[in-house]
Amino acid sequence: MARVWQQPFLNVFRHFKVDEWKRSSKEGDVAVVTDKTLKCTVYRVRGPVSAGNYIQLPKTSTQSLGLTGRYLYVLFRPLAAKHFVIHLDLCTEDSQVIRVSFSNFFKEFKSTATWLQFPFICETGTPRKGVGSPGARWTCLQLDLHDILLVYLNRRYSHLKSIRLCASLLVRNLYTSDLCFDPAVTVAEARRAKLPITPIPREMAFPVSKGESWHDHYVHIRFPSDSSKAPSEAFQKSCSPSEAVLAGPVPRLLSHPAAFSKPVQDSLALMVQKHGPTASRQAPSVPRPLPEVSMSSERSEVSSVGGPSGRSQEPLAWVEPTDKHVASDSLHLSVHQTTVEPTAPEDASPQESFLPDPVLRLKGVIGFGGHSTKWALWTRDGAAVVYPCHAVIVVLCVNTREQRLFLGHTDKVSALALDGSGSLLASAQARPHSMLRLWDFQTGECLSLFQSPVHTVCSLSFSDSGEVLCGVGKDRHGRMTVVVWGTAQVGRGGEAVILTKVHSDVDIQAFEVAFFDETRMASCGRGSVRLWRLRGGGLRSCPVDLGEHHALEFTDLAFRQAQDGHTLYVCSRSGHILEIDHQHMAVRHARRLLPTQTPGGPLPQKQAFSSGPGIAISSLSVSQAKCAVGSEDGYLRLWPLDFSSVLLEAEHEGPISSVRISPDGLRVLSTTSSGHLGFLDILSQEYSMLVRSHAAPVLALATECSRGQLATVSQDHTVRIWDLATLQQLYDFTSPEEAPCAVAFHPTQPTFFCGFSSGAVRSFSLETTEILVEHRCHRGAITGLAASPNGSLLFSSCSRGSLAQYHSGAPRCRILRVAANVVCQEACPSPSALVVSGDSRLLAFVGPSKYTVTVMDTTSLDELLRVDIRTLDLAGSRLDSAVAVCFGPAPPGHLVVSTSSNMVAVLDATSGRLVRELSCVPPAACSVLALSGDGRFLLTAAHRAIKVWDYSAQAGPGCQVYIGHSEPVRAVAFTPDQQQLLSVGDAIFLWDVLAPSEKSPPGSVQGSPGAPPTCEAGLGTRQLEDMVSGANGLPRQQVPMPCQASPPWLDICARPPKDHDGAFSMSDESRGPEGLRQASGPPVLVQKEAGRAGDGAWGPMGGPWDLGRPPHPRGWPNACSTGRARAQPPTRPDSYRHFTARYKASLLAKGLSFPAVGDERLHLKAVMGYNGNGRANLVWRPDTGFFAYTCGRLVVVEDLHSGVQQHWLGHTEEISTLALSHDAQVLASASGRSSTASRCQIRVWDVPGGSCRQLLSHHDTAVQALAFSPDDRLLVTLGDYGDRTLALWSTATYELVSSTCLPEPVHGVAFNPWDTGELACVGQGAVTLWLLQQREGDVSLQVHREPIPEEVGGCELTSLCYGTTPLLFCGSNAGQVCVWDMCASRCFLAWEADDGEIGVLLCSGARLVSGSNTRRLRLWAVGAVPELRRKGSGARSSSVIMERELTLDGAVVSAVFHESMDMGVVGTTAGTLWYISWAEGTSTRLISGHRSKVNEVVFSPSESHCATCSDDGSVRVWSVASMELLIQFQVLSQSCLCLSWSPPSCERPEQQRVAAGYSDGTLRLFSIPHIAMELKMHPHSAALTAIAFSADGQTILSGDKDGLVAVSHPRTGMTFRVLSDHRGAPICTIQSTRREYGDFGAEGVDLWLAASGDQQVSVWASNWLQDCCELVDWLSFPAPALTEVPSCLPPSLTAFCPWDEALLVCAGLGVHHEVIFYSLRQKQVMEKIPLPFLAVSMSLSPGAHLMAIGFSERVLRLVDCVSGAVQDFAGHDDSVHLCRFAPSARLLFTVAHNEILVWEVTGH
Repeated sequence: MARVWQQPFLNVFRHFKVDEWKRSSKEGDVAVVTDKTLKCTVYRVRGPVSAGNYIQLPKTSTQSLGLTGRYLYVLFRPLAAKHFVIHLDLCTEDSQVIRVSFSNFFKEFKSTATWLQFPFICETGTPRKGVGSPGARWTCLQLDLHDILLVYLNRRYSHLKSIRLCASLLVRNLYTSDLCFDPAVTVAEARRAKLPITPIPREMAFPVSKGESWHDHYVHIRFPSDSSKAPSEAFQKSCSPSEAVLAGPVPRLLSHPAAFSKPVQDSLALMVQKHGPTASRQAPSVPRPLPEVSMSSERSEVSSVGGPSGRSQEPLAWVEPTDKHVASDSLHLSVHQTTVEPTAPEDASPQESFLPDPVLRLKGVIGFGGHSTKWALWTRDGAAVVYPCHAVIVVLCVNTREQRLFLGHTDKVSALALDGSGSLLASAQARPHSMLRLWDFQTGECLSLFQSPVHTVCSLSFSDSGEVLCGVGKDRHGRMTVVVWGTAQVGRGGEAVILTKVHSDVDIQAFEVAFFDETRMASCGRGSVRLWRLRGGGLRSCPVDLGEHHALEFTDLAFRQAQDGHTLYVCSRSGHILEIDHQHMAVRHARRLLPTQTPGGPLPQKQAFSSGPGIAISSLSVSQAKCAVGSEDGYLRLWPLDFSSVLLEAEHEGPISSVRISPDGLRVLSTTSSGHLGFLDILSQEYSMLVRSHAAPVLALATECSRGQLATVSQDHTVRIWDLATLQQLYDFTSPEEAPCAVAFHPTQPTFFCGFSSGAVRSFSLETTEILVEHRCHRGAITGLAASPNGSLLFSSCSRGSLAQYHSGAPRCRILRVAANVVCQEACPSPSALVVSGDSRLLAFVGPSKYTVTVMDTTSLDELLRVDIRTLDLAGSRLDSAVAVCFGPAPPGHLVVSTSSNMVAVLDATSGRLVRELSCVPPAACSVLALSGDGRFLLTAAHRAIKVWDYSAQAGPGCQVYIGHSEPVRAVAFTPDQQQLLSVGDAIFLWDVLAPSEKSPPGSVQGSPGAPPTCEAGLGTRQLEDMVSGANGLPRQQVPMPCQASPPWLDICARPPKDHDGAFSMSDESRGPEGLRQASGPPVLVQKEAGRAGDGAWGPMGGPWDLGRPPHPRGWPNACSTGRARAQPPTRPDSYRHFTARYKASLLAKGLSFPAVGDERLHLKAVMGYNGNGRANLVWRPDTGFFAYTCGRLVVVEDLHSGVQQHWLGHTEEISTLALSHDAQVLASASGRSSTASRCQIRVWDVPGGSCRQLLSHHDTAVQALAFSPDDRLLVTLGDYGDRTLALWSTATYELVSSTCLPEPVHGVAFNPWDTGELACVGQGAVTLWLLQQREGDVSLQVHREPIPEEVGGCELTSLCYGTTPLLFCGSNAGQVCVWDMCASRCFLAWEADDGEIGVLLCSGARLVSGSNTRRLRLWAVGAVPELRRKGSGARSSSVIMERELTLDGAVVSAVFHESMDMGVVGTTAGTLWYISWAEGTSTRLISGHRSKVNEVVFSPSESHCATCSDDGSVRVWSVASMELLIQFQVLSQSCLCLSWSPPSCERPEQQRVAAGYSDGTLRLFSIPHIAMELKMHPHSAALTAIAFSADGQTILSGDKDGLVAVSHPRTGMTFRVLSDHRGAPICTIQSTRREYGDFGAEGVDLWLAASGDQQVSVWASNWLQDCCELVDWLSFPAPALTEVPSCLPPSLTAFCPWDEALLVCAGLGVHHEVIFYSLRQKQVMEKIPLPFLAVSMSLSPGAHLMAIGFSERVLRLVDCVSGAVQDFAGHDDSVHLCRFAPSARLLFTVAHNEILVWEVTGH
């Protein structure tokens, strides 16, 4: 009854009448003030000394508050930039008083038997608009007093004795209660929303204005965060997306309004839940997944709840090897074909990589510890030490300092153990659950990999024989657990097996297996020393009688073999060393290490063993004659075993964490908590330092050329200089008050520069180790620091956006200029934030906003270029921002930019135009970039992975991925000699670059015009050696080169000779072994067709197209082989005109069951969408009405009046372009090359009959353009930049007439409409004219090339069209239109027609239409141009007038207009076909489709409409009858991943709604009749992957990628339940139906299912109105055996059978490729239907018993479930990832990427 009066809560200030100061006391500056935020009086405690300014309850220390409430609520506000302290005196059940203190003055957690000190950190961050800084916000600090004592001292809480609140803070009140309140929810809100939580009482609540969020003004901290065990444990974990859950080795409290960075999280141990800004509005009681802390390509993780009572969340994807592994020199993963632009077709022959595999090998690491610094072991011979460096295990030879590395762990190594023979090494990693590895220590082979039942193994111990391994740690409930494994069969084909596992209530700090008996062990910890014995499969223990020493905290133990038995030595934190008789389990001797001082001396002089305050001993090690002791005062002391006097002692720079005596007893290994590792030689009495390391993550690095030095800065506030040759530290500079952020060496002087968090930039001398000069021109933290390579200038940027320029030529640099607001203020400190080009002329950085990159002149700081990153991807749906930048070598002058959309863009540093793109695998953007000095290798770092790109392979560069870091990589750099690579993050990694040095001159980039390729005709000796070395696994000694004869080149005279009329004479010259023989007469080009396509000779004169190759030593071949293999991959031109097939991972299937003609159950009715990825893939003939376009591999012929479509299927790949003959009787289409063919397809179609007339094959990669001659007798086909072939075909026989190899890419081709024998091509800086001549059946091409006049400028011509005779219009990539007089072969007029590249030009009469990549379509009046032709060079463009302009939704790629140019059809990259009317100035959508992947198709109950959603963030509503787009809802910067239409049970015409789920975790409801968004909810913190209405439409079920299923009200937006049964795997399917069929053993009116990606299916019965939900069945399937990456598992396809609701239909689950029919009533599988491939989509017909299944092999299969008959259908050019039957079962919608095909079901 004593506690009843304190319920439900107690107002401490009111109960003890603080205002009267009779039962409480105050000291110093304590006053009552009025707070404007709370609008009430509060107590202000301030003063310079905390101990002299405080409020204390009760008044004297002899009194007691006697408050028994479990939770203490402190409502206070820390004063900004001041320290405060809160002292609590807690009484335990055994009447011991424990002081618990919280202060922002404490730097680290400390604990004794009677005192716990917790640091309280007020992190500084960018406050919200209108909100003060975090340090000035009122805070509700909720302390679980029960768990604090239980967790940290293993004691039972009784009551709160006293409280002292010390300066400097404001305090409103104190409350105690046994209830866990949510301060963000009031009683009224909880009652209104029916939340199952305990709201905050009114008098405890902070005031919040109406419409505002509690979290925008206040902070809530619960400590320990997971300690609450309210009736519903899950509800105590509720948090918003901004919640931070922290885990690490040091307990702290933090106050911060935003998410924490990874380095901060790694320094914390206890969880501090910060309820985010939306908690009060969005169901704070709903359990949410823990926020993601880190992601990587090899393992995606979520933050884990640490602490003894914490819970963990399993990783989303953990790629761990299950077979044996060899600890090689690098952890390496090769990734090929990861580029986006340019990209070869998916079935093209793989690009040959010019990178050795692997190209990197980890040579050494600088660092020690990571998770713990106590693990350092001697090898058996004492010649080396074994220690962890984060995720790497290092074996360091003591004498030579050579390292041997064990790689395989994906997280920090938490424990090590070596058996007695030194042959078996055990290691455990920290991330729960701990993964253990057993290694063959001699070979480095991983013998076994297994998972521990404990979360984090903190100690490992081997028996001397190596057959027993013991591990100690805590399980998920916080219980101490000891696990014993049997390892006898490891290495003999067996695995480690668990012999026993026991839980213990005692604390265990150290555990060791006795060397003399593997069945006996010993442990020590807080208040206990226990002896253990393994007998009969069980592990039992008994305590040692410690007597008066029972309360000591023991830290380490060691066995020693004595003559009278075995002795156990145990040390304690109080300085005691106990000598225990192992047999009698009694203390034999007890000694204590004490400091002694001389009468006036301030420091200890010697040590003695007696009484008094002892020195904390952290570790000991015992040999036959000596005992080594390491203590927290930093001393290593060596004693005799009688402890009579100190033999040796060595002082360290920090507290010692472990000591080990070598097996020979002559050396003592010691480690410190500050990251030092060394040993004391007993004979020479010398101490040798082996390893020094940073004690926190490394932020940046810099390398020095002349001395071979490395500089690093770290979060431990140090700057360190290292010797790269020895990996030893040379100097270190410490800055306690401010953290270093950036570092840079001076290129020529012995100085380096360092930027700090305070904004200071300092110059340090390496000779005197002094600060030379300090500049404080910045107000924010330094984010970038870069020195020009010539040493004259230095640049720095800060977080406030300012840029400073320094003159660094003199020893003391001085400031030249400071520019404000030019650098992005959102940029994080990074070595890639500010870069200078190699020639010291250009400076690049991200700014002024994150969407732009600016290039400046280094001398004047004049802005030369500004690139808007958002415009690089016109087809993208997200706003892209720049992350990092770096310069390439001078030729060709590239600027490399990584973006937030995981892309790396290569830009021209002069013009800013996009050269190419590299695709980096999500989820993280590349925050670090580095390019080798020779331009061969590009390094990108995203999270913990390093990628090496073959930068010179420009047509399809592959990359290699290297892992090893356990934390994000902060910086990468090549060493000055380019032979090694450095990467920093958790530690410093040094990699060897295995590629040989380039023989090309410095500065030239492989594949650039200045670096001609080299080809050999056959295999040489070196290549044979490379093949052998590649076969045996060794790195190649030389980069492999392709072995093929070089193709002949084309030389063309710039202008015809004076005595020629523009045509060249012809001759056929042969080449001999001596080289090229000069032809008599002018240079010629001859192409003949005489049974061999491509025969010809090339004139050897050097012209503009001369590639400058030397004569081939073995003679040139007579034929120009178009099937050649070039030595260098072609470079994609700077033009969007070139077609690049969308990357597809799918392959076309073979051996399918296609139905006979007339027996098809499906008929392709319509195609929704247009392929905006094609080029000139649209044809229209207004006079005949013929209209055709492409979608994927289909040619769609549509009647514009009726909308009826025909579909011409024949191509196997995506169609690139179309061409229609002038008589509209023949259509030509071209597609990319497939995996089954060596050439791409060109199909010739008969337009009236719709049949394929001819199949042509000639080009290697893709066809860029097609064109018919004016008389339709010839067809010209132009290959893309990878093929570079121009081919002529006869339309009479469709035989190849002529084929020409082009020396450079050509962008467009067109026949002269008034001269059948002439065609023109446009390309790099010139117009090329081809004249066709026929002699005796042979066709020859005469070439004439006209360069662009200098007045026009250096640009590329990208489009062309003929006008009135004799005019030729050409568009350029600079936006100009040039007009050529074809009679005089000159350009006489040019004007600026657009801001971007002109890709489409059409001319008819006096009108010209231009379309560009700026989305603009313009109509020009060019009637005056023929008159201007007569003026020649004096013509002015003012007579050309723009009549109209329209802006469309994407870059213009196709256009066809009527002869009058009044109307036409235009296609864009957005997948839209527009009808253009210039007379009305309007654009009308004809065909519309999604530009990105379509994720879902849903239907209205009446089937009058359907809705689709896509990665482009749009939700589109279509008319099913006409397939026309009616409504579009667009959400920017998000992907719409799932969709659901409200069911008919709640349907009224005015209430039709569509629910859409997005990638940011939001759910939006759209009203179809009102065309508006009705409601936006945020039920998830992760992306929504599935959504469904309940059968009555009153509830929405949604699932996310973390496996949580949320149940929400669509009317109120309230989420009232979250199911976490599938946590850890994405939800693939949610389906709900009315429970009308049978009883499945559960109550409810709805039956619904959820399927997750881990092959789990759950079926539930629910009645949401009664808050009832019961599990009906749970199905688990084994994972399929895939050869692909395990993280790319297929979706789990599950659905209720529409013709029998008691059946579940499952596909894509299990090991076999089959469809499973499972009975919910009988709980067994009823039927199985085998499938040829793994299903990726499935739909069941609600009418007939039909099932549609989509495969990755681009095939759709229709299965008759009654007869078992199957029919396969083709039509898609990618994986059929979505199938949906319409409600009437008459239509079937299938989707591949963004192609939607509508099939009509016949015979249903």
